[in-house]
Amino acid sequence: MSHYIHGSDPAEQNRLSRLNDLINARCFPKLKLEDGFRILDVGSGLGQLTYRMSEAVGPNGFCLGIERDANQLSVARKNHVAPNLEFRQGDALDLPLTSRELESFDFTHTRFLLEHLSNPAKAVSEMVKSLKPGGRIFLADDDHQPLTLFPEPLGFQALWSAYMDSYVEVGNDPVIGRKLTKLLVDQGIRNVRNDVVFFGDCAGTETFPLFVNNLIEVISTSYDVMITSKLISDREYQSDIQHIRDWSSLPHAAIWYTICVAEGIR
Repeated sequence: MSHYIHGSDPAEQNRLSRLNDLINARCFPKLKLEDGFRILDVGSGLGQLTYRMSEAVGPNGFCLGIERDANQLSVARKNHVAPNLEFRQGDALDLPLTSRELESFDFTHTRFLLEHLSNPAKAVSEMVKSLKPGGRIFLADDDHQPLTLFPEPLGFQALWSAYMDSYVEVGNDPVIGRKLTKLLVDQGIRNVRNDVVFFGDCAGTETFPLFVNNLIEVISTSYDVMITSKLISDREYQSDIQHIRDWSSLPHAAIWYTICVAEGIR
C-alpha cells in the first residue's frame, strides 16, 4: 500500500498550490505538448498543471487527471473547469480507464508521484497501457539526496537524512528520480531520454522566501514519522529548523536542487 507522507489538509494544499506556482513555468516547456493531444495526467493533485495542459492541447484535445485523494480531487474540480478536461478518482496502481481508453492517449505524465509508491514500476506499467503505439510517456520526480544549501546550515545533513529515512520507513523511495530511466527501459519504452529541471533559488530574489518556506514545510510533513521512528529527536529537529531560518537571512544563501525527468516512446 502506497503512503503519501505529506497528507492533504488545507495547510498542505496551500503549500502544494504555491509549489505549483513556482515550478510549473519551469516544467511545462519540457512537456512539448501539441494541439489536439489526448493527455493522461496520473496523480493530478490540485489540478493546476493538468489544467494548463488542457489549455495547451486546445478544444480538439482532451486531458484526463487521475487522483486518489478525495480532498485534492475536490479542489481540482472546483478550481479548474474546462470542456476538454476531466478529473477522475483512482489509484495509479490500477488506473480507472475503460477498455476504449486503453491505448488511446498521445501523452501520459506523472510528477512527484512515484516517490510515494511502494510499487512505482506497476504505476509506470499502467501508464504505458494507456498510450497509443508511438505515444510519449513523461516521468518527473525527486532524487532528494543531491539537495545543497550553501553555506550549509548547522545540523542540516542530519535533518535531511532523517527526512529521507522517513520515506523509507513508510515504504517509499526518496531517490526514485535517478531510477526513472530504468523504469521506462524495463517497460520496453524506446528513445529514452533524461533531463533535469532546476528548482533552486538564492537570497535577493522575490521568490527565495517561498522556496525556504516550502523546504521547511515539506520537512515538517514528515515530523511525526521522524519522531515516532526515532530518526531525530524533537530538540534536534526544532534546532535544525531554526538554523535553516537563520541561514535564509544570509545575503549569499543559495538552494541548489534539480528535479529528475525522463521520457520515451511506446
